[in-house]
Amino acid sequence: MFRRLLIANRGEIAVRIIRACRDLGVSPVTVHSEADRDSLHVRLSDESLCIGPAASRDSYLVADRVLDAAGAMGAEAVHPGYGFLAERADFADRCAARGLVFVGPPPGAMRRMGDKAAARAAAIAAGVPVAPGSEICDDLDAARTAARDIGYPLLIKASAGGGGMGMRPVAGPRELPGAFAEARSEAKAAFGDSRVFLERRIARPRHVEFQVFGGPGGEVVHLGERDCSIQRRNQKLVEESPSPAVTPRLRETMGAAAVRLARAAGYRNAGTVEFLLAPDGGFSFLEMNTRLQVEHPVTEQISGLDLVALQIQVAAGAPLGFTQEDVRLSGAAIELRLTAEDPFGGFLPGTGRIAEFRPPDGPGIRCDAGVDSGTEVAPHYDPLLAKLVAWGPDRETARRRAMRAVAETRLVGVPSTLPFFERVLSSAPFRSGRYDTGFVADHWDALSADPAEDDLADFAVAAAAAELYRAGRRSAPSAAPLPRWSLAARGGC
Repeated sequence: MFRRLLIANRGEIAVRIIRACRDLGVSPVTVHSEADRDSLHVRLSDESLCIGPAASRDSYLVADRVLDAAGAMGAEAVHPGYGFLAERADFADRCAARGLVFVGPPPGAMRRMGDKAAARAAAIAAGVPVAPGSEICDDLDAARTAARDIGYPLLIKASAGGGGMGMRPVAGPRELPGAFAEARSEAKAAFGDSRVFLERRIARPRHVEFQVFGGPGGEVVHLGERDCSIQRRNQKLVEESPSPAVTPRLRETMGAAAVRLARAAGYRNAGTVEFLLAPDGGFSFLEMNTRLQVEHPVTEQISGLDLVALQIQVAAGAPLGFTQEDVRLSGAAIELRLTAEDPFGGFLPGTGRIAEFRPPDGPGIRCDAGVDSGTEVAPHYDPLLAKLVAWGPDRETARRRAMRAVAETRLVGVPSTLPFFERVLSSAPFRSGRYDTGFVADHWDALSADPAEDDLADFAVAAAAAELYRAGRRSAPSAAPLPRWSLAARGGC
């Protein structure tokens, strides 16, 4: 096992890796920007070095500074977390060149599966279902020819893309020229690579992904699926496992396809194979993420495995230690991505100092946080603050515990997605498990309605109740029921 490991990241994932290191007896060291000098991950690590200004392009994304820091602090391995340098095959190469172990997949597998067009070709070669599509389209004429062969509606996808960048839906021929130009331009700006390809758009799919893990001897297993269909603009908001739409037989079929692809790619360590699941039960390969996922705690809760510790152990050369037959999945888990965004203001990110953060607790609740009271939320980074995870012996118990977690969490000083999650978890489609990737768009009015008028009405009722109480009358006005916070206010009058 390594003596010392550098965590090339920040926020909640850096804290998560620090804790895995502690459990393994490994000394965790970190890097930080000038804006993160007092952050939680810095305070929890054994040593930390500043590697530049607040902007990530001048600090966390500068590979040489990260590697210099690893050498200065005597690290033997580097864990990239997710984001930043996590899927940079050249960074993994540079780690090896400096005698550092990269905690992740081999660079060759990252290159092969990190390019969407190449990954699609690998899936076809491995016998994994894919949606009808094209090869790279270098110009509009090639795109028009491919579109006629594929049929509408379709998607234009950036080969080097991720997170919905460089992706455009196309309903018909008239939309193709504009969408094609926009996708190429956005892909070039975001990834420095304008290559795009076309793929048939599946109507009302679910986004279902399988956690895979490869050992040093070439063995690969899957750890079940996660349903990530609650999204906004291709950004995941809520994840759960198992998927309400996946039967045991379908799980076996999809899991085998995920393992087959990972094995063909020569994959090692943690990765995720993502699929689109059609309403008729057919599925097609979407992409492979060659890193740890934000939603990995969902799988940890139902599998009983510490995926981060397993990553570090496998990177150190330890065998995987179990086979597919040994994997036992139990209960249900739901993860909520708590971000500093205003759900009633178009999900605009907020900044400022967190005056108070009180995470939830109790049976079945886990909170992976990268902040605490007093943390300054800067505008330079992803707004993810914490992940609320609820486990239960069944889905309904997990759902109710997730609602309890939302109600118990106190976050003062920045806007957050807490009220949005309360509405999602209590909605009829989510309760029933019958939803797809169109959930947020279909129910946007109800999910994002400005609560100001309701709050004013509640406040009026509470004020009237307080006045009646002071006047010696013990009953509240009957015009409207008192909300929970109003009842609490009345008790204190």
